[in-house]
Amino acid sequence: MLSNIRIAISGKSGCGNSTVSRLVADKLGLKLINYTFRNMAEDLGISFEELRKRAENDDSYDRKLDLKQAELAEEGNCVLGSRLAIWILDDADLKVYLTASDKVRAERVASREGKTVEAALKETVERDRLDHGRYLRIYGIDNDDLSKADLVIDTEKHNAETVASIIKDAVESLHR
Repeated sequence: MLSNIRIAISGKSGCGNSTVSRLVADKLGLKLINYTFRNMAEDLGISFEELRKRAENDDSYDRKLDLKQAELAEEGNCVLGSRLAIWILDDADLKVYLTASDKVRAERVASREGKTVEAALKETVERDRLDHGRYLRIYGIDNDDLSKADLVIDTEKHNAETVASIIKDAVESLHR
């Protein structure tokens, strides 16, 4: 049995962060921490788009979100899945970054949100640009620099179940 393990999984929208994080947590019997802007928007009773707009001009939303994630992860025995997980949870036992092309990410976003691929692609590219600028401004984090990651997985080449198994195997190899 794994003891007091903490896994951080990051990636941009549409890379499979939420799905893979949930699968890894299930496979390893760990708590899933995946508190996102979508959750925060729901808690605040506003739309995700409204929260995103507010966050563009008020860094406190990002700080509150990231602080909450870090606090929840301090308890250990968890998988933290978030855009900045590998940077927020600097001392994680394993830091994983998921990638996929803009086109594939847009197709996934379109599918889950009922949009056209063209609209999702435009929104995804713009969201990436805004997020990148915010992370640099607030934390000095370049989320295109994957050097913090112990493992980088292209989710176009593997389905979510396979990606989760790769991560599970990597975690288990740490404890052999």
